[in-house]
Amino acid sequence: MPRREPELPEGTDHIVRGASAEGGEVGLVRSADPGGTDRLVSQVRDQVSNLRGQAGGRIRGYADDGKAKATGLLDDFSAVIADAARSVDSKFGEDYGEYAHKAAGAVSSFADTIRGKTVDDIVDDTRDFVRKSPGIAIGIAAVAGFALMRVIKSGLDEVRGDRDSGDGKA
Repeated sequence: MPRREPELPEGTDHIVRGASAEGGEVGLVRSADPGGTDRLVSQVRDQVSNLRGQAGGRIRGYADDGKAKATGLLDDFSAVIADAARSVDSKFGEDYGEYAHKAAGAVSSFADTIRGKTVDDIVDDTRDFVRKSPGIAIGIAAVAGFALMRVIKSGLDEVRGDRDSGDGKA
């Protein structure tokens, strides 16, 4: 029976006789394929770059939508303050309503400022503010966190109240 060559493992080019440390045994030699590895690394980098670009685009889209909603809410809030100012004017006099008119103007101006900036500009401005006034930034964050928790808690209390009143016990 003729001697069969051993089947070569994947990635092995040829057999070299005597390449083993024991001498006389068959050793397997793998060829270096720098082009294949470089090509694979390049493809992975391209895919990562592509995914990063897609994620960045989506995040920017969400941020722009959030900015539009926030400016819309600020405009609505400004209108509510202006209505309250007119009500104060008619009931208590224009001297008392002046403060509410100023507040409505300030909120409206803030909304216009936000509307006129890109998301990147807003992020840069926020970073600069935090660097210049870290104490104030921490205070604002604490107040905002407290307010957010109060809103969430009141929403949860309202949901619990609806659930309790829906079972016929209340």
